[in-house]
Amino acid sequence: MYIIKMEKIHKIYPDGKYSLNKVDFSVREGEIHGLIGENGAGKTTLMRILYGIIKPSKGRLLIKGTEVSFQNPLDAIKLGIGMVQQQFALINTFTITENIVLGAESNKNIIFNRDKANEIVQELSKKSGLIVDPDSKLGGLSIGVKQRVEILKMLYRGAKILILDEPTSVLTPTEVKDFFKILKKLKAQGSTIILVTHKLKEVLEICDRVTVLRGGKVSGVKKIKECTPQMLANMMVGREVIFRLKKKKINKKEKLLEIRGLTIKNDKGIIAVNDLSFELWGGEIFCITGIEGNGQTELVEALTGLREIEKGEIHIKGKQFKKLDPNIVRNLGVAHIPADKDMGLIRDFSVEENLILGYQSVQPYNTVYGLNFDTISSFAKNAITNFNIVTLDEKSSVRYLSGGNQQRVVVAREFTHKPGVIIAAQPTRGLDIASTEYVRSALLKMRDEKKGILLITTDLDEAIQLSDRLGVIYRGSFIGIKNPDELTEEKIGLMMGGQPID
Repeated sequence: MYIIKMEKIHKIYPDGKYSLNKVDFSVREGEIHGLIGENGAGKTTLMRILYGIIKPSKGRLLIKGTEVSFQNPLDAIKLGIGMVQQQFALINTFTITENIVLGAESNKNIIFNRDKANEIVQELSKKSGLIVDPDSKLGGLSIGVKQRVEILKMLYRGAKILILDEPTSVLTPTEVKDFFKILKKLKAQGSTIILVTHKLKEVLEICDRVTVLRGGKVSGVKKIKECTPQMLANMMVGREVIFRLKKKKINKKEKLLEIRGLTIKNDKGIIAVNDLSFELWGGEIFCITGIEGNGQTELVEALTGLREIEKGEIHIKGKQFKKLDPNIVRNLGVAHIPADKDMGLIRDFSVEENLILGYQSVQPYNTVYGLNFDTISSFAKNAITNFNIVTLDEKSSVRYLSGGNQQRVVVAREFTHKPGVIIAAQPTRGLDIASTEYVRSALLKMRDEKKGILLITTDLDEAIQLSDRLGVIYRGSFIGIKNPDELTEEKIGLMMGGQPID
């Protein structure tokens, strides 16, 4: 039985552009159904329609055979539909129980009774396998626990249909395995789950069927047992996708970056990076991986002049620094691809303005007479062509680009100004398959041009595939630095949890 049927769904925006075009989407009761597609394919729009956040321009929605029309998410919740979005709607100063019941107290027809609420949450936690401590304050808890709280919020409201949008994007391999066990348990208890993701390996592992969107249309619906990663990728992109990039033999040129005994504090004044030392050579990719919150952010900020260091030395191209600022870093030829695109872009600026951001005061973009608009426009047009940025033109606001194309703008700016060192933090996070393939290829190309690349990523496949040396960071220190050929995802997962391996 189809518990959900979305028939001929259109979503047309005021400018006449289609986000969804005659999309049919059906989910069977009690299955885990994958929904995949590139950024901008329409996945999130389709799920927002199903959850009542936006209304379709045309089409029908049937739940258990009955046609419905949602005015808002409350209508969807009343019919047992819950959605966990990528950005959690939680309050860190509240307890787990307070977060779960917030906004649903009246639905239970009771005055808030903390002991009773804790008891309900505890029972729901045990039944679902989403183990939490109801009395714990949310602040300081891991992303994995916060995700459990979001799902418990939906279950507390009676959801039997769960929409999960990119739920594993910030989880460790061990957390992903535990999470999948929970999904299988929920399925066995009668829940229907829609998994929105770009991770094909996970779709193949956990889903029963999968719907593929491309350009706002359905390009196929398949049983998982009929699928391969290559097949699904080709359906998503419309061409052959290269999964395993060829990496030339390492050819170290010169030492470009050396870190000695670096100690850095976080915003709370607590040591986040503790006596860290490593070096980066031209012609190599040195990768740092680990569970988020183990000092990676503070390290990147220190190396790019955004955070002061407590102790230690930073040597860039042979010059020693105990203090840096972004202008010094940029003038030394260090490029920075930040983990958060909002740090690398000004969304209200045009594509061309973002492409010279940080270089706007230097030649050839600036002369004694002010900005050289012809030069800026010409440079931007070339970058758009060379880096395959999909935009109407260089004058368009970067706000209206897809996530993948916004990332291409950042990569284009950082790569075209002849850097010697590239600090790339989570460069493919949230990107679709084609954009991920592109960024990884670009990093390898820069490596082959004898640039030194410091890659900070939580994507273990990316870490193993791209790195020449791989350091796993735990509580601000390296638990080990290894040749990636010696490692598996399981071994890295153990190291990320603080367990050294031989």
